[in-house]
Amino acid sequence: MEYTIDIIFSQTWYDERLCYNDTFESLVLNGNVVSQLWIPDTFFRNSKRTHEHEITMPNQMVRIYKDGKVLYTIRMTIDAGCSLHMLRFPMDSHSCPLSFSSFSYPENEMIYKWENFKLEINEKNSWKLFQFDFTGVSNKTEIITTPVGDFMVMTIFFNVSRRFGYVAFQNYVPSSVTTMLSWVSFWIKTESAPARTSLGITSVLTMTTLGTFSPSYQ
Repeated sequence: MEYTIDIIFSQTWYDERLCYNDTFESLVLNGNVVSQLWIPDTFFRNSKRTHEHEITMPNQMVRIYKDGKVLYTIRMTIDAGCSLHMLRFPMDSHSCPLSFSSFSYPENEMIYKWENFKLEINEKNSWKLFQFDFTGVSNKTEIITTPVGDFMVMTIFFNVSRRFGYVAFQNYVPSSVTTMLSWVSFWIKTESAPARTSLGITSVLTMTTLGTFSPSYQ
C-alpha cells in the first residue's frame, strides 16, 4: 500500500528583498547557500519516508532573478502511501496521490498555485512498471481545516491500471499447472503410496508458496 518515486521538486516565489540591478538576468546559488535564504516549509503529507540526495553535493539549487523571483529545486526520493481498492482485481485501476502543503503557514499567509505544465509520456522510458500501465496524472487543490488553521493542500495523482497479463502469468498459470499436475496421482497405482504422498505434498507446498507471494503482486 505504498510506492516509491524519485522526483525533482520545484517551487517558485517572489521575494522583494532579493531584487537587484545588474547585467546578469539571474544568479545561481548552490546547495551550500540555500540555508541562508527563506524557503517555504513545504512537506509531503502522505509520505512515510523521504530522502534528500547529497552525492556528490546536496542536490538542490536556487536561481534568483532580477525582479526577485526565486526558483528552488531539490531532488528527493519519497515513499508515499497509496490505498489500493482491490474490488475489481485483477482488472483494477488506481490513483496514487502525492499531497503537499505548508507545515506552519495557513492559507491566509501562504497560497500555493499550480504552474502550467504538460507531461509527456515516453513509451521508451526504462521506468515502466511491470504490473501497471501508467495512464497519466491529475491534480487538485483543497483547503484542510486543522486546530491551528486552514491549510492549502495540493495533491497530484499518478493514475495506473493493472496489467491482467502479468497477474495471469505470475498467479493463474502456475496455480493451474500445479493443480493439473496434482491430478497425476489418480493414475498412480494404489500400491505406490510414497509416490502419491510425495506428489500431494509437493502440490500443497507449491500452492502455499504461490499464495504467500500473491499479496506482493496486489
